[in-house]
Amino acid sequence: MAINQKLHDRMEELRRRSAEAEAGGGPERREREHKSGKLTARERIALLLDEGSFEELDKFVRHHCTDFGMEEQRPAGDGFVTGFGRMEGRLVYVFAQDFTVFGGSLSEANASKICKIMDLAMRVGAPVIGLNDSGGARIQEGVMSLAGYADIFLRNTLSSGVIPQISAIMGPCAGGAVYSPAITDFIFMTRDTSYMFVTGPDVIKTVTHEEVTKHDLGGAMTHNATSGVAHFVARDDAECLAMIRELVSFLPPNNLEDPPRRPCSDPWDRAEASLDKLVPADPMQPYDIKDAIHAVVDENYFFEVQEHFAQNIVVGFARLDGRPVGVVANQPAILAGCLDINASIKGARFVRFCDAFNLPLITFEDVPGFLPGTQQEFGGIIKHGAKLLFAFAEATVPKITVITRKAYGGAYCVMASKHIRTDANYAWPTAEIAVMGPEGAVNIVYKRELERAPEADRQRLRQEKITEFRERFANPYVAAERGYIDAVIEPSQTRAKLITALRALETKRDTNPKKKHGNIPL
Repeated sequence: MAINQKLHDRMEELRRRSAEAEAGGGPERREREHKSGKLTARERIALLLDEGSFEELDKFVRHHCTDFGMEEQRPAGDGFVTGFGRMEGRLVYVFAQDFTVFGGSLSEANASKICKIMDLAMRVGAPVIGLNDSGGARIQEGVMSLAGYADIFLRNTLSSGVIPQISAIMGPCAGGAVYSPAITDFIFMTRDTSYMFVTGPDVIKTVTHEEVTKHDLGGAMTHNATSGVAHFVARDDAECLAMIRELVSFLPPNNLEDPPRRPCSDPWDRAEASLDKLVPADPMQPYDIKDAIHAVVDENYFFEVQEHFAQNIVVGFARLDGRPVGVVANQPAILAGCLDINASIKGARFVRFCDAFNLPLITFEDVPGFLPGTQQEFGGIIKHGAKLLFAFAEATVPKITVITRKAYGGAYCVMASKHIRTDANYAWPTAEIAVMGPEGAVNIVYKRELERAPEADRQRLRQEKITEFRERFANPYVAAERGYIDAVIEPSQTRAKLITALRALETKRDTNPKKKHGNIPL
C-alpha cells in the first residue's frame, strides 16, 4: 500500500506541475489578453496545429535569475510554450511566447527552449513557426537574455534556405526581438494587436522630436504596405493562424524534398477564352495581371504574398496540375508595371525563396522598363534592380515565362528571359519585345529626320514612323526567329502550355558553380 501511495503522490505531483505550467500567468491575465482581442499562447497552438497533435517540450523549465527578487518568481515553462505537432498530418515545430508570464520576455532559459526545437527541426528537416508576443529581452537578466537572442539569430541564419521559417507577430515585438522574424522567410501580423519596431515612440520623440503612435510606427499595415517588412496581415489571431496553415500547405518540409502535390480535378488542358481578350488593343491601356493568373492556375486559386506592398509586381503561390508553384508577375494596372526599388526587392526575395525550396517559377511579364526619376536613381535602383536579375539568374528550379504584352529594355532581360537560363519562354501574340517602346525609339532613331521635316509634317511623319516601328519590332516574332521565345501561343491555351512544360521539367537538374556563396548586390 505504501508503494502504491508513493506512486499516486508522484502522479499527483506531475499533474500539479503540469497544471501550473498550463496556467501561465493565471486567469486574470488570460482574461486581459482576451479583452484586448488576443488569444493565449496555448490557444494559438491549439488552433494552429491538427487537433490533439501537439507534443510539448521543456514544460517544466524555470529561469535561474536571482537578481531583483526574481528567485521568488519562477513559473514553470518560463513564459514560452515549445514543441512539435502536425499540420494536415505534416510535422512542424512551434514556439509561442506567453505574454501573461513576464510579458513574454526572453530569458536565458526560454531562449534555450527555442534553440532546442530549432536544432531538432534542422536535424529532422521540418518547418519552424514562431508565434511572437513579447515585451523583449528580460531586463533583470541583462546580457544573458541578449545572448539568448543572439543564439536564436544564429540558428535562424543557419536554417535559412534549409527549412521554412515562419514568424507571426501577434502582439508587441520590439528592439532586438525584431531581428529573428526579419531573418525568417515570412512574417504575419494581426491588424489591431501587433506591432514591431527597433526603437519605440518614446525613444524617437526624445532623439528626433518626432511624435508617432505605436501602430503608425510599426503596426501591421505600416509593415505590410509601407516598409515591406511583413508579408501578410490578418484580422485577428484566428485568421492569422489559418493563413499560416494555408501557406505551409504549399511548402516542402525542407530543401531536399519537393512541395506536396494534391489531386487535381481541374482539367490540365482547360482553355480560358477570356484570356484572348484580356490585353487591350491600346498598348497604353492597363489591365489586371491577376486576371491572367487566376484564369490559368488550379481552381483559379492564387495565394498572394505581400499583397499591399510594391503592388506593381505580384508574387504568390498557386498550383498547376496539383503541383505548387511560385508566381511572379508585373502588374500593368499599377505604375504601368514598371519595376522600381520596392518591386525589385520584393520579387528578388520571393524568387530566392522559391528556388531554395524547389518551387517552380512561373513569370507573367508585361514590363515597360524600370521606373525613371531622381528618387529611384538616388535610392539605388541600379543595385536593387540587379537583385531581381541576380535572383532569377541564380535560380535552378524549373522556370517558365509568359510575355503577355511589353518586354522592354533591361527589364526584359531581368524578368526571367531565355538568356538567364529560363527553360520555357512563351509569348502571346500581343507581346512587344524591344529595347524600348515605339514612341521613345522613334524619337531616337529618327531624331534628325524628324528635325529636318517641315513643322507642319512633323507630327504626321512621327506617327508613321511609330506605326512602322511597332509593326516591325514591337511583336514577338523577331525574338521567336532568334529562339529567344520558344513559342508564340494563343492566350487561351496558356494553362495547357504551362502544365505541359512543367511535366517535361519534372526531372530538371541544373547547378551553379561551386562556391561558398554568391555576393548578391544587397
